[in-house]
Amino acid sequence: MTDLAPTNKKLLEKRETLQSKIDEYYKANSTDYSLEDYKQFLLDIGYLVPEGGKFSVDTSNVDPEIAMIASPQLVVPIMNARYALNAANARWGSLYDALYGTDAISDEGGAEKSKAYNPARGIKVIAWAHDFLNKSVPLNGSWADATKLEIVDGELQVILEDGNTAGLSNPAQFVGYQGEAASPTSILVKRNGLHADIIINPDHPIGSTDKAGIADIVLESTLTTICDCEDSVAAVDGEDKVLAYQNWLGLMKGDLSESFVKGGTTITRKLNPDRDYTTGNGKGISLPGRSLLLVRNVGHLMTNPAITLVLPSYRTLNEKVQVRIFY
Repeated sequence: MTDLAPTNKKLLEKRETLQSKIDEYYKANSTDYSLEDYKQFLLDIGYLVPEGGKFSVDTSNVDPEIAMIASPQLVVPIMNARYALNAANARWGSLYDALYGTDAISDEGGAEKSKAYNPARGIKVIAWAHDFLNKSVPLNGSWADATKLEIVDGELQVILEDGNTAGLSNPAQFVGYQGEAASPTSILVKRNGLHADIIINPDHPIGSTDKAGIADIVLESTLTTICDCEDSVAAVDGEDKVLAYQNWLGLMKGDLSESFVKGGTTITRKLNPDRDYTTGNGKGISLPGRSLLLVRNVGHLMTNPAITLVLPSYRTLNEKVQVRIFY
């Protein structure tokens, strides 16, 4: 703070000086100036600088979610802890919930959305999901005919309704599994850098209606989230900034939580844990359970009442500056 605050102050003073000179130029030349004259004026006052020579920029240590994988990105107001948690946890989402609750599935044939589970709509969801798997991670057969999934010799093996077995057309799409190899509870597959987790639970209301016991497909979707202090909110005064940075600290430490009442029940939102699997060769693999989080600040001007620089009598050599955060 002692290093940057004076620098910020000088930059703000320079900005005010430049703006004042530009205002005076417009007053003096409101109707009579050329573009070249105006450009020269901006160069003279240092608002513009001469163009430099050619240069190149290299990057390193860039997260794969930014450098290599194409996926959606969310922007969330950081001052709302519940929204921020939802966005961070949106890295993984239920395909079945998305299909069941939207118009991606038609209401025709008694498949209307309802508060209680509608089996007719569920059948349409399962059929859509089978088609999705056939296109994204195709078998040497059809996912609609699958009756059992297991891991044999390190690869995914699918038993079909006619008794034959099928594997993935591209075995490299199989990443790992949870549970036992002979009876896994989930199968992790991959396409174009994004994962899909096929959840197997024949005792589930939906899984019980699927021949292979598939209860859901959880898709890796929103890989990055901007926690916003700027456009979707205006965290400019001390109280706002403290709340924004408090939520951001909770996200970074992993202990942010928010409780609310829904349908008469208290629900507590927390950050999702990482997702652990066993690969075909028996090794462990862990995938992030949350989006890669970015923060967009409204500006660190050090001039708001959240931060006060106090220079009391020095008690120790290491205690020259106190930073007080006012809640």
